[in-house]
Amino acid sequence: MTVDNVWSDITGLMPPKAVKEPKLRNAQGETFNDPYEWMRDKDSERVQKFVAEENDYCERRMAGLKTLRGTLFEEIKTRVQETDMSVPTRMNGYWYFTRTEEGKQYGIQCRVPIRGEDDWDPPSISASVMRGDALGGEEIVFDCNAESEGHDFFSVGGLDLSHDGRYLAYSVDTAGDERYDLRVRDLQTGEDFPEVITEVSGGGCITPDGKWLFYTRVDDAWRPYCVWRHRVGTPADQDVQVYNEPDERFWVGVGTSFDEEQIIIESSSKTTSEVLMLPVTDPEGEFQPFIERMPGVEYDVSFARFEDDGGDIPVALVIHNVRNPNFEIDVIDMRAHKPPYTLGEGMRVAQGSPAGCEPPQGRKFTPATRAIRYESVSSLSEISDNPEILQGVQGLRIEGIAMYRNFVALSYRANSLPQLAVMPKYAAKEDFLAGRPWGFGGIVPRVPGKLYSIGMSGNPSYDAPRIRYTTVSYTQPGELHEYDPVTDTDVLLKRSHVLGDFDPSDYAEKRMWVRVRDGEHVPVSLVWRRGLVPALEGTKEGLTDELIEAPRELILSWEDMSARYDRREAPMFITGYGAYEISSDPSFSVPRLSLLDRGVLYAVPHVRGGGEMGRAWYEQGRKLNKMNTFIDFIDVTAALQRNGIADPKRTVANGGSAGGLLMGAVANMAPQLYAGIEADVPFVDALTSILDTSLPLTVTEWDEWGDPLHNAEVYRYMKQYSPYENVKSADEREQEFGTRQFPAMFITTSMNDTRVLYVEPLKWLARLQEPEVEVDAVAKIEVEAGHGGVTGRYKRWQEIAYENAWCLAAMGIEE
Repeated sequence: MTVDNVWSDITGLMPPKAVKEPKLRNAQGETFNDPYEWMRDKDSERVQKFVAEENDYCERRMAGLKTLRGTLFEEIKTRVQETDMSVPTRMNGYWYFTRTEEGKQYGIQCRVPIRGEDDWDPPSISASVMRGDALGGEEIVFDCNAESEGHDFFSVGGLDLSHDGRYLAYSVDTAGDERYDLRVRDLQTGEDFPEVITEVSGGGCITPDGKWLFYTRVDDAWRPYCVWRHRVGTPADQDVQVYNEPDERFWVGVGTSFDEEQIIIESSSKTTSEVLMLPVTDPEGEFQPFIERMPGVEYDVSFARFEDDGGDIPVALVIHNVRNPNFEIDVIDMRAHKPPYTLGEGMRVAQGSPAGCEPPQGRKFTPATRAIRYESVSSLSEISDNPEILQGVQGLRIEGIAMYRNFVALSYRANSLPQLAVMPKYAAKEDFLAGRPWGFGGIVPRVPGKLYSIGMSGNPSYDAPRIRYTTVSYTQPGELHEYDPVTDTDVLLKRSHVLGDFDPSDYAEKRMWVRVRDGEHVPVSLVWRRGLVPALEGTKEGLTDELIEAPRELILSWEDMSARYDRREAPMFITGYGAYEISSDPSFSVPRLSLLDRGVLYAVPHVRGGGEMGRAWYEQGRKLNKMNTFIDFIDVTAALQRNGIADPKRTVANGGSAGGLLMGAVANMAPQLYAGIEADVPFVDALTSILDTSLPLTVTEWDEWGDPLHNAEVYRYMKQYSPYENVKSADEREQEFGTRQFPAMFITTSMNDTRVLYVEPLKWLARLQEPEVEVDAVAKIEVEAGHGGVTGRYKRWQEIAYENAWCLAAMGIEE
């Protein structure tokens, strides 16, 4: 059943007709007439009318999917353990945990007191407690269900506690525009202090003694740019600004250091960062830089110590990219001198591989480094002073280090996946004092044939004797483990439980590679239900070196492509992002099971612009390399189709935000490969937005996309791919591709989105719905939500069911 069949009972229904009103945009010697720019006036009557009409049109078009939507929602709901609780995590004098209760939209934050200073084993959780009975001494810290009453939208910006657990700083957003109201609550009395600090960016931090708050505010472009200090219990109009970042490329954040000894301000752009610090004992003092800002250099710092009978050794653990694009970690002995320090000072513990990367800021290639630069991103790393565990891997990037009283943990990325290594603290101290590579050992998930994400989780206490970490794959629900590196003892604390007849062994996953048109090898993750995707039965699973070729020629008509397939190939849901160095790592999804159980192949091309293969992967998919992101996605799609794995007439693509830009670009560049596309909060009017410095985020985005306002080459390059400006009429598609085919489009947006303004997808929608374009396009527009859509788990499940029903229908799946 196709989308047209689903809607066949609605005859003569036409989309709203948007008025065209000439509006000229002049830049770089070119004039562009934008007929739908009038939609930027959010509060105007005609914009409100257009939104209402589009929502009504969408509902009427989707009416035939009501039964399928209900089925999908029930499948999600019946698989989720609605009444549940997390494993308690110790922080100072309490064990903290989250409860969920059947019928309630949000989690409830709770705690119980510790039983003694040596109490490091979480409270025993009985079956009755899992069903909702309280633990002995249980106290509710924050109940989002109660706090959200009377609001259609509710989002918590942050929760922060004083050291003794008495005072809670919390911030909430009830509109979706990411401007929060910040308050402080006395948990002994349950009463809030009288002052309310409005228009705050995200959460604030409270000092350990509970007497001071530090928080950030945003400017007119929604950029967090300044830090304020507030004395708890005093009027907000007495607050003092303590830091202001004038550079519009930089965002500012504030928090306390892990050891609770410093207030930390971090100011960062996409390519540069700086850390300033102030002792918590001197909250009215002046912030000082830990290391002076260097253009093009990113760094972060945490503080710890090596315990020693002769006097502890205070150290700073600095991760930076001043010498290595894929970062290195230096450990600085802070006894040497007072700050500021310099980048590169101290003992280097680990470094990434520079293969395929651009040179660090301000440095030039030598003949030797030039040879490294032109190695493939996937070259094996062999760096002599690295720990042994980092030898012989691909795409090595160092991501972080954490030091506790009893262990040290190293996070890194290799072989396209996140990795975690750990070692006893005493051994790290010995290696540090001896000046030799540290003897980290890897934590390896114990189930073969899976693509795992792994990382630290729930480790807020420096004194914790064991490290907690989580693992998850596409087919294996998340697990929380606790590992003791001294005894090599690993304990499973909790495995996420999927109700019903779910069995992980019924599903398979693998990562293979596609050689795209420029010769690069792009990883792609595939997930399917055994027995339902014939082409993948019996193939090697997990992380493989299997390589398939993308076709050299894509210019085939929809009809010609369809003739190559006999519908034995699987329907495919293919999704991607590819921006900001964000990696699309393995994760488990209950709603995804509904697709897999219907024979859908789930595919994730890890395209350039993301960070899966380290910094080089990002560099090769941003600014003047951005087209690689789109080409990678197209070539992976075509390779899976041409190799008999997926059916183009039942292929639906999905992406959100910057991934929505990806969706718009691939629809324009290769419409014959997709039956449908779901674009969520899509960034599709990229050139207009990046040219306008008065809009939210524009200047900060120049490091990602380039600056078309001042650079004609960047303007011309972005002009080639910005989706809104490159929509072709059906006649133009037939001339270029030999077909009038264009995927059916399902678009989502939110009127209060401050990251991708609603006007971008609305303008794009109006263009797609023009008669000469001949595109079947609908949009679901949230009136009370932001960039992340609706809040509340049941509301979110309903939205996912709504979206997945459309995708399944586009694949011809009706039940």
